[in-house]
Amino acid sequence: MSPETANSLLVRVAEKRDEAAFNDLYVHFAPLIKKFLMREGADAALAEDVAQQAMENIWRKAPMFQSDKGNASAWIYRIARNLRIDRFRRERVWQPLPENHNEQASSAPLADDVVLTSERQSAVQQALAALPTEQLEVVELAYLGGMSQSEVSHKLGIPIGTVKSRMRLAYTKLAPLLAEFN
Repeated sequence: MSPETANSLLVRVAEKRDEAAFNDLYVHFAPLIKKFLMREGADAALAEDVAQQAMENIWRKAPMFQSDKGNASAWIYRIARNLRIDRFRRERVWQPLPENHNEQASSAPLADDVVLTSERQSAVQQALAALPTEQLEVVELAYLGGMSQSEVSHKLGIPIGTVKSRMRLAYTKLAPLLAEFN
């Protein structure tokens, strides 16, 4: 499901209490939330229970979603993550750690970060695809190739002023397309 579709469905749930839109969200996100929770250490029964509770909260709290502040996927995963943390805190009895306990923090990225990174990459690729060829070429050499403007000028055989103009035009076109990720 694309980020735009998820946002649209969540807005329909928020504004119209649209059950069909919620069903689409449920069918897509409930299994993903369950998998996410199991990767976080929940057993299958707990993951199912928390996923169900998360979907109920999404239905109830949909009017709180602000599409201009973030995307639906990250908002949904945050609800599930917070429920899992709350459940863990309620059910976990404090136990002292054994002697010589040297547990390391996980280096795995958070699910929200994975979703946001994927959406950001997709948005950047779409935005770059919208640039004219000459602007795209300058941007790719400068940012992806790590070249200075004078190196780009030399490589393409164009004046440095032209390189600067193309960079400025490209930035002007890219800025509004990627504003949500600032």
